[in-house]
Amino acid sequence: MPQGIRRPHEAVDYAALTQLYPPPPQYFESAYYDTREAIEAKQLARLQDRALRAYQVPFFRKRWDAAGFDPRSLTSLADLDRIPFYTVDDIRKSIDANPPLGDYQGVSIGDARREPMRVFMSGGTTGNSRPTLYTAWDREAGAILTARGLYQQGIRPGDTVLNSWAYSTHNGAFSMDEALYNWLNCVVITTGTGTVTSSRRQIELALQYGANAILTTGDYLLRLADMAREMGIDPKNDLKLCALPNIGEREILEETFGVPNYASYGFHEVQWVATECPARQGLHIMEDAFIVQVVDTESGELLPDGELGSLVVTEVYKTGSPQFRYNIMDLSSLHPPERCECGSWLRRMAPFAGRGDNMVKLRGVNVWPEALGEIVMTHAEATEDYFVRAIRQENRDEMIVAITTPAQTSAYATIQGEIESLLKEKIGVKFTVEVHPLGGLDEWTEIKTSPKTKRFSDERN
Repeated sequence: MPQGIRRPHEAVDYAALTQLYPPPPQYFESAYYDTREAIEAKQLARLQDRALRAYQVPFFRKRWDAAGFDPRSLTSLADLDRIPFYTVDDIRKSIDANPPLGDYQGVSIGDARREPMRVFMSGGTTGNSRPTLYTAWDREAGAILTARGLYQQGIRPGDTVLNSWAYSTHNGAFSMDEALYNWLNCVVITTGTGTVTSSRRQIELALQYGANAILTTGDYLLRLADMAREMGIDPKNDLKLCALPNIGEREILEETFGVPNYASYGFHEVQWVATECPARQGLHIMEDAFIVQVVDTESGELLPDGELGSLVVTEVYKTGSPQFRYNIMDLSSLHPPERCECGSWLRRMAPFAGRGDNMVKLRGVNVWPEALGEIVMTHAEATEDYFVRAIRQENRDEMIVAITTPAQTSAYATIQGEIESLLKEKIGVKFTVEVHPLGGLDEWTEIKTSPKTKRFSDERN
């Protein structure tokens, strides 16, 4: 047998892992109810250790040295503010200078003999994909965090679950699979998307095996509901789903399936960060693994609780690629550090509110595509499907809002005019609206092929 190879059970100390990051249901009987003092003491100890290890990574060492920050000087959580954040643009520059993985990883492909490793890539919603190397520890710890979220959203050990996410270079489907199989003892049926397993077959499997949940986008889950109806099956009474861990329109999902839908937040490099509890007073951040801040999208200054800005995330659980003050440019706000009705003292954040780097200044007004989508969906003839394009026309920025409708083509002109008037009334500037039939935006949104539905394209360059 070759020397120096460590298998997963040798590379990961599972006893230490579960003590540091309790899986469900133990998590909801222990760390979930820590006091603020206990939470912050745990965060500081892990932050200090993570900073020392992140400093060994060339990407962080160069940035911290340039800013005059010594990780050994980190003595309080407030010291985190002295560390410069970085963005997706900084990652892209790192990849361009050091292809294909950049110099921000913390581990290399050559380390795979010492510790089993995976490489996954972001969906590329805001540009070229970002690769991330995950150690065996990172995958297992991340799976525990995902399992916590799935448990809080209603999935229980022993449930049968259809995993209808796209198995691809993105980690989404694998994260769900690892959480369900390794940490929730669920029976996982890996159907993949509708292009892999037809929608009709997915409904058949859900019925045959008594699926408790179908993990996919909210949009595709609603398409499965339409397929069920075509088959003479009532999505609510015949499928009998027990949990809806799906990202989408809450009211429509709950009305269709008769089950509560709770919000969650996460991203490619770190998996799940926060999930909503039944009290619905914000998303509880898993603070034994993350420290979350909110900064102004333009100045980068820290914002007070309650103000909308860009999320800056620091993970304190990984051993491979660090995410240390990563300005992910997702918009949200922090709730004050107070106790939730559920009894937890964990910091809470508002649901994802759009992309900070999607902001377009249109004739003096800051416009976010997601805000346009919310307005469009209030029109009676518009579906939840939309796509926004930013273009440069006659030396000024313009935005085109494309929507879909089940209405007849003869009504398109009326719908277009009404929605253009609605947007002008709400935003104060003029937009061009395009009306398409159902499914007419699939090529742009990549709803059938990507784990993350796209809603915006910047074509100004």
